[in-house]
Amino acid sequence: MLIYSQTDPTVVNASVKALVLFGILISSAGIVPAFAASSSANGSNSMSNTTATSAEGGLVPPAYTTSPGSSGAVSTTTSTSTISVATDKQSYNDGDKITVSGTTQDYMGDTPLTLILRNPIGNVVKIDQVPVGPDKTFSTSLTAGGALWQAAGTYSIYVQFGGPDRSATTTFQFSGSHMGGNTFPVDGTNSSVTYSITNGKVLDIKADQNSKSLIVSIQSSGDGSLTITMPRSLIDAKKIDGTDDQYFVLNDDQENDQFQETHTTASDRTLQIPFSDGTSQIEIIGTIVNIPEFGTIAVMVLAIAIISIIVVSTRTGLRFTPKM
Repeated sequence: MLIYSQTDPTVVNASVKALVLFGILISSAGIVPAFAASSSANGSNSMSNTTATSAEGGLVPPAYTTSPGSSGAVSTTTSTSTISVATDKQSYNDGDKITVSGTTQDYMGDTPLTLILRNPIGNVVKIDQVPVGPDKTFSTSLTAGGALWQAAGTYSIYVQFGGPDRSATTTFQFSGSHMGGNTFPVDGTNSSVTYSITNGKVLDIKADQNSKSLIVSIQSSGDGSLTITMPRSLIDAKKIDGTDDQYFVLNDDQENDQFQETHTTASDRTLQIPFSDGTSQIEIIGTIVNIPEFGTIAVMVLAIAIISIIVVSTRTGLRFTPKM
């Protein structure tokens, strides 16, 4: 016997809703773990930038604070030269002695060091070859002054030993050279002399009638030379026949036979006189020195006085003879 049963529509609707809800729950269960895993992974990356620890347990700097390949340390660049050079002073005047010295890290036997001196505009003033000792040191002296030293300013010294990788540079200040010469009055006369001096300074020049000489007082700062132009009207050296004779020169009372007469004219004579460090006096001895004598001046004054008295007496009738 066929039995037919009719289901309540309310029950069917409830069952369908239950099945839909169950499906949604099942789907959510699969989505949430995946989302959680993804979120966990992203969160781990984010935290590694700020709180990750090193193997020693210390904090590692955040990745965004360092560049790729960087350890986070600040790097510095230093250069070490294989040669050094320096001067004994920072500034010099005309005629001063310049001592240049330095050291090297290598010794190459007889191989010299090349020195190049340039003026403020870059022109080469001097090129020299300087020997380097077995102790890997070198030293040389220069005299400030001359035709190529006229400019004042910063001068540079470049040294090279073997190759450009063994080079160094130093600088110094120079006041400039006066090529026209310096004029100095001679004590006790109306004359002057023109001179130039290296490694020294002229303090005084005076004439000595008794010794027929000029006495030049100097302050030396090293081995140098004095070039002096003397008027013949002031001092001269003559032979009996009237021709020029040689001067006699003393450095601190010691004969100097190294001087030279470099220029001679009808009106003056020029001597170049070398001297050593510590020299304080140079005496140039000739045969004639013209110095105004006090006696001559006194005679002239007396003559003028007598003439004046005679003129006054003539005009006034003044008599100097006793009355009888």
